[in-house]
Amino acid sequence: MSDNPVEDTTMPSAPDSGDAPATADVESAVVAEALPEGIADASVVAPEEAPPTDAAPEPVQAPTPAALPKPRPPMIPTPAALAGRIHAPAVSVPAPPPPSESARFGRVDDDGTVYVTDGDIERAVGSYPDASNDDALQYFARKYDELLAQADLLHQRLTSTEVPGKEAADALTALQEHTAEPLVVGDLAALRDKVTGIQALVTERRAAEAAERAAAKAQAATERETLVSEAETIAAQPVDKVQWKSSSERMRALLDEWKQHQRSGPKLDKPIENALWQRFSHARNSFDKARRTHFAQLEDTQAGAKRAKESLVKEAEQLAISKDWAPTARAFKGLMDQWRLAGRASRSDDDALWARFKAAQDAFFAAKDQVNAAEDEEFRANLAVKEQLLTEAEAILPVTDLDAAKAQLRVIQDKWDRAGKVPRGDIERIEKAMRRVETTVRDAEDAKWKTSNPEVAARANSMVTQLESSIAGIREDLTKAEAAGNARKVKELQAKVEAQEAWLAQARAGLGG
Repeated sequence: MSDNPVEDTTMPSAPDSGDAPATADVESAVVAEALPEGIADASVVAPEEAPPTDAAPEPVQAPTPAALPKPRPPMIPTPAALAGRIHAPAVSVPAPPPPSESARFGRVDDDGTVYVTDGDIERAVGSYPDASNDDALQYFARKYDELLAQADLLHQRLTSTEVPGKEAADALTALQEHTAEPLVVGDLAALRDKVTGIQALVTERRAAEAAERAAAKAQAATERETLVSEAETIAAQPVDKVQWKSSSERMRALLDEWKQHQRSGPKLDKPIENALWQRFSHARNSFDKARRTHFAQLEDTQAGAKRAKESLVKEAEQLAISKDWAPTARAFKGLMDQWRLAGRASRSDDDALWARFKAAQDAFFAAKDQVNAAEDEEFRANLAVKEQLLTEAEAILPVTDLDAAKAQLRVIQDKWDRAGKVPRGDIERIEKAMRRVETTVRDAEDAKWKTSNPEVAARANSMVTQLESSIAGIREDLTKAEAAGNARKVKELQAKVEAQEAWLAQARAGLGG
């Protein structure tokens, strides 16, 4: 809008049909166009071409003589052209808009200047050249209506939609610029009140968005803190208890989650983000350092285990062709114990070395088992002999005549030794059964010796005499205690009598009666 109080030459939009020339002038133009050129009524002048709808009318200036058109002879149209003009369809003229109620806040001066009442003052807003006072007043009133409509639209967006606060603030700023001292006619106090209400809504919207951003940042900081804490927990694990594969995968996943937060999450305050990242980075670096150290040590350990097992494999492969069955079997057992103590090489090396070690061991024991199988077949007849001898030995039991039992057992033992070896699978069973018979006869002989040994008998007699004397004395004390009514003493003496009578029974049994 122009700051010229007399006329407005920078209006935002052109006047509509209500700002155009009067309808009578349009009708005169139509009639003039229908008449042959040079025959038209001199009182009817065709209007100039209307300006584009997006341009305001220029101020009217008197033409200079040089700008006036030169006269030219009239041209007489043909009858066909005249008939076509006479029967041309009528031009449709749009209906003018209804008058704006906002016009009541303004007036037009005699010189065409339009004024608006702004509070207690009246100020000029512009002019509309070549228009009636009413049209000029309506033009500025409609400009007020447009501003009010913009304010209403922004108010509706703030109350009915989720328009961002920044966008609403920008729209409010533009609206405030247009409503500071607008060159319009209308209720400016109501317009400013509307703008003030919009400003309050924008402030509220931006405050709510700020609170939401603060809450989102707090939540994001909490989530980042969770990631950092988990990373620190992983890094703080004892080295001997770390599951390196799963822990490494989880640490990588935590880094991916951190990056996702940075890409799509709320932006944290720089000091907070830097502090969290330093902790997170320190945890990752500590874990990576521990992992590298662990695997370097593991590589050294595995290399040592590989060297030790390679030596064991070579020794096993040398023993695999041995025919010295018993010593070699013991040697293989020793190699197996060393294998367990050597530790683990890498999986591939361990598997390959174990395959070689086991192949050598299996080769030796397969040959040994083959020889043992042939021997077992040869010793099967010896087993039948020993099973018969074992039956005869078990018939000696129970021992009733010690001398006869000993004589029979000596004969059976001589035959047992001459019978030779039995199959390996039967050695333990048959030898254990024979030892049971021998042990029973030997126990019977020991029992007889104890009863017939003079020293043993003397010691047993002395023990019996001592126990009988002791028991008699205790019984006298027991009788006195019962007479005195000393229940505690009675109980103790009865326990002593029972214990020594048990010992006496054992001593008498040792004397044979």
